[in-house]
Amino acid sequence: MSKKALVLDDQAIRRALTRIAHEIIEKNKGIEDCILVGIRTRGIYIANRLAEKIAQIEGKPIEVGELDITLYRDDLTKKTKNEEPLVKGSDIPTDIQGLKVILVDDVLYTGRTVRAGMDALMDMGRPASIQLAVLVDRGHRELPIRADYVGKNIPTSSSEKIVVELDEVDGHDEVNIFEN
Repeated sequence: MSKKALVLDDQAIRRALTRIAHEIIEKNKGIEDCILVGIRTRGIYIANRLAEKIAQIEGKPIEVGELDITLYRDDLTKKTKNEEPLVKGSDIPTDIQGLKVILVDDVLYTGRTVRAGMDALMDMGRPASIQLAVLVDRGHRELPIRADYVGKNIPTSSSEKIVVELDEVDGHDEVNIFEN
């Protein structure tokens, strides 16, 4: 794969997350009864960053949880072949019953990861609502799922790949398009 284009640098990512934080607060009329839940791996870091921005704006913290969707994936047998799947576990700090859950991920593509995330959440309780926040929406949905909050829409071909790199994992922040 070769790098085709840099689509978001560190400043653009920061601006997008600031805008998403404001949109979350506005849509929910504050952060009462809200929790951010990041999908492993990069969704967790994005959720933590959103929580920091929301706390700066609102002057009070919002809870953040971590969700491992490994066992809810519909492609688990294809991905793991004859290996045992690596389950890291979820860490949701509170009962989600009746809460507004904002599910957070880095890239929205086919919608299958989000579907797995919603299934995992529903096994934990019945939230009042589930909203979706993503840094990048690249299109090509296979399921009827759309994000409530999008940092950047990046139309891609199916031969292209969006790669999100975050400081917490990769040592720097940027989003690139790669192509075969």
